[in-house]
Amino acid sequence: MTNITLLDGSIGQEIVKRSGSRATPLWSTSVMMEQPEVVRAVHLDYFNAGATIATMNSYAIWPDRLERVGLANEHPHLLDTAAAEAVAARAAFGSGRIAASLGPLGASYRPDITIPLDEAAEAYRINMERLAPSADLFLIETVSSVHAARGALMGCATSEKPVWLAITVDDDDGTKLRSGESVSDLAQLVSEFAPAALLVNCSRPEAIAAALDLIAPMGLPFGAYANGFTRISEGFLKAAPTVDALEQRKDLGPKEYAAFVMHWITQGATIVGGCCEVGPEHITELATQLKAEGHTII
Repeated sequence: MTNITLLDGSIGQEIVKRSGSRATPLWSTSVMMEQPEVVRAVHLDYFNAGATIATMNSYAIWPDRLERVGLANEHPHLLDTAAAEAVAARAAFGSGRIAASLGPLGASYRPDITIPLDEAAEAYRINMERLAPSADLFLIETVSSVHAARGALMGCATSEKPVWLAITVDDDDGTKLRSGESVSDLAQLVSEFAPAALLVNCSRPEAIAAALDLIAPMGLPFGAYANGFTRISEGFLKAAPTVDALEQRKDLGPKEYAAFVMHWITQGATIVGGCCEVGPEHITELATQLKAEGHTII
């Protein structure tokens, strides 16, 4: 059968839920500052569930977000903390790889925020270089436009480690990025920057199959990890939102989610996992079904 890379699931949302803290614009970064042990426990639980990659809690660690609350000077330290907790969890488990998460600049799901390419590239370069000693690969996540993808890939162009690009697509039409551009419009960037893999993340699972149909011909290893939100609400698209503006689905348990993922594998996906609201129990079910189907988890 097929060798499948099994990613972890929700990191930020899972950390916030376990902390018992209220949601803030800094999201799981706030928890990591006060309860770093929660971050390590989440990583370890995903390894125990069957995931082979731990995604650092570095998604939202950007100077602009920290500046809003007077914590810009904490930027390097927070990146180091995110890396250290993932490394410690892997050491406790005994194996696995670590992906350094590089989330979107400005805000998630906001293609209307167009940061100049040189500024975006420099921001990604700084985070990439800081996290490189602890990372096995870089995971550029939740990219909502071709412009944003270009800036991120420019910033990671000097990486000596694999760079994976993960896009987020329209809730109702998986052939489109959230910018309205076609997923096919990424082909030029794939040719130019040659990322090591192309993924779809933080999108409704129902939208992902259509996106994968357009990604598959680009010739890269590909896959997906969906979210468990009902949809991205208008309330979340405002300045400095919190996750309180998003609603968790009630119809996406481990077996229901696994059914989507197993279909993506029939489309050729070899890298799968979960995003927001997809927890360790979902990854456990995925690992069970993958093994039952004869796939090898790598």
